[in-house]
Amino acid sequence: MHDHRPDTHPFVIDVRELGRRAGAMSRVERTVPAPADLTSMGATVPAGSDLELDLRLESVIEGVLVSGTATAQVRAECSRCLDPVHDEITVELTELYAYPETDARGRLRAAPDDGQAAADLDERPLDGDRLDLEPALRDALVVALPLAPVCRDDCPGLCPQCGARLADDPDHRHEQYDPRWAALGALSESLTEPTRPTGSGRPSETINGSHEKEEG
Repeated sequence: MHDHRPDTHPFVIDVRELGRRAGAMSRVERTVPAPADLTSMGATVPAGSDLELDLRLESVIEGVLVSGTATAQVRAECSRCLDPVHDEITVELTELYAYPETDARGRLRAAPDDGQAAADLDERPLDGDRLDLEPALRDALVVALPLAPVCRDDCPGLCPQCGARLADDPDHRHEQYDPRWAALGALSESLTEPTRPTGSGRPSETINGSHEKEEG
């Protein structure tokens, strides 16, 4: 948890009105500026953009259970055509903020050095009568950001040969030519050409006739 944040900080919620009465509830609806560095490999939540919170706070024996949704604006680049993508995501939140442990006289007990007790219960500590939402929101939003965002589900992307945007020209294509077939094509053309006779049958008879005279 962040130390010494003022009560007026947008992510800090005062839970004194719940009064540690199990079953007591309150609702929080507010728009806060998104913190910096909400980024994944393919998308980001712009710092300072509107982050809409719709939360229910419920007092339970162990502490304060926070549940509800957070909606954030997302900016990204289409992983297929590289166009800008403007979208929004809504994440579900369910977080338990635990009361500090006390002894029989109500004195605070020292927290374990390694924080293992809180980790085992999957809970976050309350800071007195305040809770800080930012760590929980950050964890929920970052894992929900798309790794390969697209501008639309059927985006055809870019031509792998020339980089043209295929959505602008659905009939875009290139003639496919394989030089390995060039020699075979030339051979096929030569075989299909008609053969031409080299001469008429007349000279052949003359030659045959001359042969007969010589033999006589």
